[in-house]
Amino acid sequence: MWRSLWRSIDRFSLQYFKHIINELQQIKVVDRHNREFVIDLLQSIVELVTYGDRQDPLIFECFMEYQVLAEFVRVLKISRNSRIEAPLLQYLSIMIQNMNSEHSIYYCLSNDYINCIIGHEFEFEGDLALYYVSFLRAVSNKLNKDTLCLLLKVHGDAVVSFPLYYEALKFSHHREKMIQTAIRALTLSIYNVSDDMVYQYITGPPVSKYFSDLVASLREQFFHLDSLVQATNGRLTYQKREELLLETDEIIDDLYYLKDMLGIGDSRLSRVVMENLLRVLVFPILLPLLQLTQINGSNLSVVTSFYTVSRLLQVIGGKGMFDSVAGIILYPYMASSVRVSIERDSTESIGDAKSIFNQLSDMEKVESSDSEAEGAERISCPRDTIPVDRNGILAHIFSESYSLLLSSLFVLFILAEAKDLHPLLFRMIGLSGMQHMLATDGNTGNIIVIYRDQILNALLKVLASQPPFSILIQWHTGWFLRKLLIFQGKGLGCHNTQLFNASYQQSREYLQKELDGCWFDHIPEVLRNEWAGCKAALEESSQCKDPFFVLELDSSQQNTDGETTSYLAWQRMVDTVKVFILHLQLKSCILKGELLEEPMLNLSSAVADSGKTHASDVASASFGSEVPLGSGIPCRIAFSNAGIRDIYLIPVARKTSGKLLLAEKHPFRSHRGTVLAIAPLAGSNPKVDEDHPTWLHLQIREFEPKFRTKFRGYHAAKSNHIVDGRWTLGFSDAKACAAARSSVLEETRKLRSSVESLLAPLLQNNCLGNLSESEDD
Repeated sequence: MWRSLWRSIDRFSLQYFKHIINELQQIKVVDRHNREFVIDLLQSIVELVTYGDRQDPLIFECFMEYQVLAEFVRVLKISRNSRIEAPLLQYLSIMIQNMNSEHSIYYCLSNDYINCIIGHEFEFEGDLALYYVSFLRAVSNKLNKDTLCLLLKVHGDAVVSFPLYYEALKFSHHREKMIQTAIRALTLSIYNVSDDMVYQYITGPPVSKYFSDLVASLREQFFHLDSLVQATNGRLTYQKREELLLETDEIIDDLYYLKDMLGIGDSRLSRVVMENLLRVLVFPILLPLLQLTQINGSNLSVVTSFYTVSRLLQVIGGKGMFDSVAGIILYPYMASSVRVSIERDSTESIGDAKSIFNQLSDMEKVESSDSEAEGAERISCPRDTIPVDRNGILAHIFSESYSLLLSSLFVLFILAEAKDLHPLLFRMIGLSGMQHMLATDGNTGNIIVIYRDQILNALLKVLASQPPFSILIQWHTGWFLRKLLIFQGKGLGCHNTQLFNASYQQSREYLQKELDGCWFDHIPEVLRNEWAGCKAALEESSQCKDPFFVLELDSSQQNTDGETTSYLAWQRMVDTVKVFILHLQLKSCILKGELLEEPMLNLSSAVADSGKTHASDVASASFGSEVPLGSGIPCRIAFSNAGIRDIYLIPVARKTSGKLLLAEKHPFRSHRGTVLAIAPLAGSNPKVDEDHPTWLHLQIREFEPKFRTKFRGYHAAKSNHIVDGRWTLGFSDAKACAAARSSVLEETRKLRSSVESLLAPLLQNNCLGNLSESEDD
């Protein structure tokens, strides 16, 4: 008797399974009193069904015979504020996810039990929405051509109801990112099944409203992004930049979701998605942007509009998108014969662009009288033979605003490098090396070829501006210049050569000024470190380049006037070096048609050599090491914790390394001392106190470049508040103080001389005058 009581029950037996089913059937109401008991029953059932699906067919046959899924539906209906819904959905999700056999999956999705649970009127409070969506996602993972029909309600040959899809879309804009992601994965699972009736259902009204709502939501995100850009007020702080990046990340996620839809391949789905993108987003942005028409409600700033178009082209891409955008942009410059050729094209490559040309033609007829009355504003660029109509995208490319110039040109370059572009559109815009466009009437040419010199001129004006624009603007301007310089293998005309020479000379002079700054000793190292980054940036493809720079350009300011901290001086020096490298590379593109690979081999070896240590050299001394005091200058200094102490000042320079040492005489070795403090020699700027001629003041750089990575991000925004240090040394008399100052200046001169000799080959004034004159001749 006692042995039978202690005998363990086989929890995975068919008998036990029937027992817990019977227990569940006895439940008449679920409330807070029996909630835990019911949850235990549901858990046990799911465990046994999952086990039976893999190990014991009799258990699963019992599961079907007793219609246990019907009991799950009944439990939902008889629950009274028991909050049984969340665990029930959780266990159902686990059961469905772990089913392997086609037979069990087919059974679970049949008999409309799953649809009843999906359609149950839940009160979504707390985490219930997350459990519900997880349940929907688990069901969608089991869909294929055979099981999908089990969840549909069909009348004749048409789907009249699809609860899984319909209920899932209610959560498509949920504030919880995890739920949004699950719903998108669910919809893509349904689309990938490729069922004709389902495609007909989801692409027809009213269900197709999901796609227009999705694009409309994306449009609102771009407007919100634009408001964030405007709120920067021309000053892009770290916090505001991070806010912009977060917003753009969400936009890119949405764009990739749309791209996944278009990549499925069904023409009906692709058509409805692309039509909404063009109608709700592309047309309202591009048409007023290019001054082709006015559309109410489209008040995005021009720069954000170009960013929007850039992202659409880069992420969505495809023939329909590229042809549509290129068609709108190029329409004002097309000959009538080209328009007719594209409109009559029988291939599918032109896609939705045909309807665009019809719309634009109608707009052109309506607006032609207005344009004739008002006239078009014209601009004149050097070497122009024909005045350029300042309309369409050229109005922005030749704008006085550098951000409009670069952002509009970026869109043009993306189109120029597109592989899916219609042949006629490609010939009008492409960077394919063709000398001119192949148009049927010969009146229209490749837009980049025709306006190449004018575009170069506009870019060079940005590069040669005084005072210069920020490094961000110059860096991207150089990227555009390199694209145009390698196009067709042509050089610069006389006027553009003069502009480049002026810009090159300006960058050279700014770098020479840095040789008098507090960071001149780091210039060789920065040149070496930044060269590879500059080369990689110039070689970047338009399709790979992040158009976020467009938003940064519109919010960038360079204003550090009056700021003299070593950190800001470091930033200025690094930016100056970057601009100089940029000019060296652009000059190489003009002269040789290629970038410099390793122009600073000697520089690299010299910098490496300067880092070697020599035991007998004072320059290799470190804190606490012993050094000879032969070149030391006796003085006194007041330490905050150790009072006034007699020490020696030792300024030392070796090649491109310089230090200021403070050493205390060794108690047992009269000619040697122990290093108490070390500071950079460069930037020390020794000055004798006007009121106390025996005092010598030395500036000490507090910012340490080798730890500069920690100043990125939030710290970088605050690092300009670092207060530089100062040493005040006392000498026996004014003559000794002046001699100490002279000694520091002499070692600084030696250090600067070493750096200058190292940079001399790069700082030679090699302009392009002779080359341009020979070309013009």
